[in-house]
Amino acid sequence: MEQIAIHTEFIKLDALLKFAALVGTGGEAKTVIAEGLVSVNGEVCTMRGKKLRPGDVVRFDRFSVEVTKA
Repeated sequence: MEQIAIHTEFIKLDALLKFAALVGTGGEAKTVIAEGLVSVNGEVCTMRGKKLRPGDVVRFDRFSVEVTKA
């Protein structure tokens, strides 16, 4: 599982997908989230603006990313 360290209180789901290079563009992030292909903490999430905080785990395709505090 990859870890992504953030310096802020939270990061939005679409931004995390781009930052972790799981998608190439914001439009692609919007599409995969809307199609229900992304889960947060084991539950499908269709809110691209979902605020992720340290400890949250995002899964997309075969990748898992954990948000950590920098």
